Amino acid sequence: MIVTTSQAPAQELLAYAEALAKELNAPFIHRREMSVRKLMARYGGAHILVATEHELRLYERDSMDKPLVYHPSMALPKLKGMLQGNEEALIRYSGCQPGDVVLDCTAGLCSDSLVFSLAVGADGKVIALESEQLLYIVVREGLAQYKVNVQEIEQAMRRIELKLVDHERYLASLPDNSVDIVYFDPMFRQPLHESSAIGAIRSMANKHALTELTIADAKRVARKCVMLKEHSMSEEFERLGFTRCQEARGQRIAYGVIARSHNK
Repeated sequence: MIVTTSQAPAQELLAYAEALAKELNAPFIHRREMSVRKLMARYGGAHILVATEHELRLYERDSMDKPLVYHPSMALPKLKGMLQGNEEALIRYSGCQPGDVVLDCTAGLCSDSLVFSLAVGADGKVIALESEQLLYIVVREGLAQYKVNVQEIEQAMRRIELKLVDHERYLASLPDNSVDIVYFDPMFRQPLHESSAIGAIRSMANKHALTELTIADAKRVARKCVMLKEHSMSEEFERLGFTRCQEARGQRIAYGVIARSHNK
C-alpha cells in the first residue's frame, strides 16, 4: 500500500497526500512521471491511493482499469426524486421522519445513508459505520468534497457522520433506546448486476454475515425499528427474525423490519 498524487501536483495537494499517508501508516511516494501501473510494479502491495486535484482514486492490483472513486451512485436520482415529492421505500418502511437519528451499520458508499440524511433533515442525524479503513477514507473524503448542483443534496451529504469502527463493537457501546432506526445493508452473498461503484468495493467490503447477537443489540438500541436490506430471495430475514415488507412483484431487493415500541 502506497499513497501518491497526480503528476505535477501543487504544494497543497502534496501536503494533503502526505497527511493521508501518515493516517494510513503507509509510505508516500512522489509520482514524478511514473504511471500507476509502474508504481504498482515497483513498490508492490495490493493498493495505491492517488490524490488528485478533484478526487481520491483507489487502485487495486487486480482491477487497475477501474479505480474506486467516490460517487453517490444510485442514490443521486433517488434524492432528486425525493425533492420532487417521490416516496422512497427505505423511508416508508422504516417510518423515518425529520429529526430522527439513524444508525447505518454498513456504510459502504453511504448511498442509503444519503437517503436517510435527506429525510431526517438538519434537525436529525445519520451516523454511518465503516470497518474497512481504505474504503472509509475514500468515502469520508468524498462526502466532504463531492460537489452537487443541488444544495439540499450537498448539505445532506455533508451532514453524514462517518465513523471508522466495527458495527458490532459500536452497537455494544451504545445505551438502550439511543437512536431511532438501526439499518443494515450487508454485502450480498450472491451479487445482482451492480454498478461499477459497488463492484469496486466488493473486494474490500466486510463480508461477514450478521449474527443474532448483533441484531439483539440493534433491537436494544433502536427506538423505532431495526431494518435489513437484502436480496429478495435471501433467507436472512427469517434467520434473523425480520418481518418482510411488502414488495412490488419482480423486485430483486427486499426490506425487512423489526418494529420497536419505544418512543423518544
